[in-house]
Amino acid sequence: MEGAVRVQILSQMGISKVPSQYIQPPKNRPGSVTENIADLSCKHVPAVDLSSEKESVLPAIREACRDWGAFHVINHGVPTKLLDDLRRACFSFFNDFPMEDKLKYACNPNFAASEGYGSRLLVSSENETVLDWRDYFDHHTLPLSRRNPSAWPHFPPEYRELMANYSDEMKALVQRLLALMSESLGLKASCIEDAVGEFYQNITASYYPPCPRPDLTLGLQSHSDIGAITLLIQDNVGGLQVLKDGEWLLVDPLPNAILVLVADQTEIITNGQYKTCVHRAVTNASKARLSIATFHDPAKTVRISPVSDLLLFCTVCNKGEE
Repeated sequence: MEGAVRVQILSQMGISKVPSQYIQPPKNRPGSVTENIADLSCKHVPAVDLSSEKESVLPAIREACRDWGAFHVINHGVPTKLLDDLRRACFSFFNDFPMEDKLKYACNPNFAASEGYGSRLLVSSENETVLDWRDYFDHHTLPLSRRNPSAWPHFPPEYRELMANYSDEMKALVQRLLALMSESLGLKASCIEDAVGEFYQNITASYYPPCPRPDLTLGLQSHSDIGAITLLIQDNVGGLQVLKDGEWLLVDPLPNAILVLVADQTEIITNGQYKTCVHRAVTNASKARLSIATFHDPAKTVRISPVSDLLLFCTVCNKGEE
């Protein structure tokens, strides 16, 4: 069982000072960003309506992936009730049950990114890095051989069924999105998924308790996702930021939308035409926040490299510029 103190416990203690291991170096601090959320909100992250004609969807996806590495999808086909019910169940796990019950599902500290309830993802010692102001539950969901619902919370009672159903819906949506992304580059629909191989899917529910010093901390430090594509849903509190043209912009939660984040391996597969999205999460002093991220990584046996058709395209473009 993981021995780290849960951030939620620190928050509930009513501390006025943040423990030193959570204080970011000055260059990484968000400063007063959370005091002026309305002014710094990013209202222009593209939103793509998947119910529209493909002739309008493909250029919208192409522009979003090239310019942002992120976009919302609406009318995506995932039941709104499932999104709401899963958010509610995950928030309930963190907020409504005794810590001693939650700790029965604690992560194993001897394995990196082990499944379960934790606070220190991919950190092996207290001095290795500044800690994020968040708790999380990580679920191994695909391939099915990795899926073990008995390792997931049994409270609230609908939790396991909701998580399994959500996993299946996310896989179907990712396959649809990768096909559209492939076609938007003039490739056959199966191209990017073929390059990725069998999905290794993890679903991480992150809980960000109120923080007494949001100007000194981060809920999740700046990074890009290492896999192929990430799908994320937020609650209505907000706190996700994306890096765009050197500025950190807050992504407003869009009701019933799912946020798509291009990850590192897709940038490689598309030979840099589609950009990975650098992002982070800020904290706030008054409200707990929940987000649920679904990561889709390439199969473990796959070697990732640029699609040959895109290498040829770039060679032709470069010759044309000579």
